[in-house]
Amino acid sequence: MDFKLEGNDPKSGARAGTIFTDHGTIQTPVFMPVGTAGTVKAVHQRDLEHDIKAQIILGNTYHLFMRPGLEVLQNAGGLHRFNGWNKPILTDSGGYQVYSLSARRKLVEEGVTFQSHIDGSRHKFTPENVIDTQRVIGADIVMAFDECTPYPCDYDYARDSLAITHRWLNRCFERFNQTDPLYGYNQALFPIVQGSTYSDLRRQSAETIAAFHADGNAIGGLSVGEPHDLMYEMTALVCAILPADKPRYLMGVGTPANILESIALGVDMFDCVMPTRNARNGMLFTSEGIINIRNEKWKNDFNPIDENGNSFVDMQYNKAYLRHLFVSNEMLGGMIASVHNLAFYLWLVTEARKQILERTFSDWKSRMVPKLMQRL
Repeated sequence: MDFKLEGNDPKSGARAGTIFTDHGTIQTPVFMPVGTAGTVKAVHQRDLEHDIKAQIILGNTYHLFMRPGLEVLQNAGGLHRFNGWNKPILTDSGGYQVYSLSARRKLVEEGVTFQSHIDGSRHKFTPENVIDTQRVIGADIVMAFDECTPYPCDYDYARDSLAITHRWLNRCFERFNQTDPLYGYNQALFPIVQGSTYSDLRRQSAETIAAFHADGNAIGGLSVGEPHDLMYEMTALVCAILPADKPRYLMGVGTPANILESIALGVDMFDCVMPTRNARNGMLFTSEGIINIRNEKWKNDFNPIDENGNSFVDMQYNKAYLRHLFVSNEMLGGMIASVHNLAFYLWLVTEARKQILERTFSDWKSRMVPKLMQRL
């Protein structure tokens, strides 16, 4: 994997670049639709590619390990061949899912033992077998195994968690360097900065991660309930330390406004379940603000969902029809809303890239953020 910087905003840390992988290039800033179990919920692959214009999607190690399982994935030739997505894929290592199973898991130096959320069966993740599992899945970018700390957590817990995350990171890189990709293309391993919301721990972690000289670096443990200002403060601190010539990935973030603010801090890559999860509940993101499509006010509104027309959905469907689908509990409503929200997110980061290259990003962001946050 390689990364080329192509432009910077003169008034902020925003930058535009290109990531090169064996499954294609990724222009940054980029939003990555989340396909936890090998599929972006309610969205066809053709829509991802042609209408949403996704450049890369995510899979999740924990969920794919559980279903369909490693034997099926290896027999298929990896996730790309299993789900028919021929562009880049990133896999989260499962650390966040293990964190979310706090009542069902036990964390020790060797790794984490946990119970499946599906059938209660017991399993163990270690830094080594998580790397092996991601070799089988075959993502272009794989993540190191870490512990995602909750918010709030006390300083001693965050410090001890960070120490084990760094020890696990050494083991991840050792295993990664001892093994080869299985399907004839290269994979890149990203370490993850942790440290909760403690500046000294975040600084220590960022310095440790930077010393690995990895192909890219991730920032984890944010967007887990902390105030947005604190999230931005930690992100800015870490971005000032991580290498400028490598992509920076802020995991699990977030709203459209969060994304623009974080781009301004120097982040290149984002993912979040919000656009599809909120879409299934009737919340739509647009260039003018947020719409609850179930509201009575849209019953006779035959205008496009986003009148600036950021996707084929906006040209083909109107608000009244989409509201009708939701109040009638038609599956198509969630599908249309999911495609719309993802297309909007991809439009937003593409427009951000354009503004960075034109050196007008900061002024554009200042105009956009208040609009993106308002309820229509």
